[in-house]
Amino acid sequence: MPTTFNLSPIIRITLLSLYFALTLPMPFLAEVTNAPVTPEMLWVGIGLGGLFLSGALSEKVCLDDDGIQVTYPQWFRWISRKGWSLDWSEIAQLKMRTTGQGGFVYYFITPERDRAYLLPMRVAGFAKMVGIIEAQTQIDTSDVRPLSQPWMYLILFGFTVLLFLVDIWAIATAVYL
Repeated sequence: MPTTFNLSPIIRITLLSLYFALTLPMPFLAEVTNAPVTPEMLWVGIGLGGLFLSGALSEKVCLDDDGIQVTYPQWFRWISRKGWSLDWSEIAQLKMRTTGQGGFVYYFITPERDRAYLLPMRVAGFAKMVGIIEAQTQIDTSDVRPLSQPWMYLILFGFTVLLFLVDIWAIATAVYL
């Protein structure tokens, strides 16, 4: 039964694209405006930021007969997030909380560890993952929905493409002025 769920590609592509759309013009504009930060430093920062974001967006959720595990690539675990794992027997309930934006997130509650673990909600195959969790824990998950719908990320991706077009104009203007 081992099953792995990766972060949804539409979410990963959209967020990486947005990051680069927001940051790529900076080195060009720094050169034109004689900013105190050199374009080379900005390129290094953009590269490191992109690498860090890519690591954060490489979350994997692994389900097997023993439990659930959220993990990241080895190099990213060394830098930042370690991930977590729970045996199915440790999960007492799934508790809903509202977000500041009015959405809902769910936490696995574990009385033994006296901790709560966030249910990964941006994975591809979310409904299948929730079905496996329900089968393994006997917790009713009929009301559990993903945090955001794919159409939201498609709209954000559309605006990101528009931002890239503005970036092209800004870079061309900065370089050819």
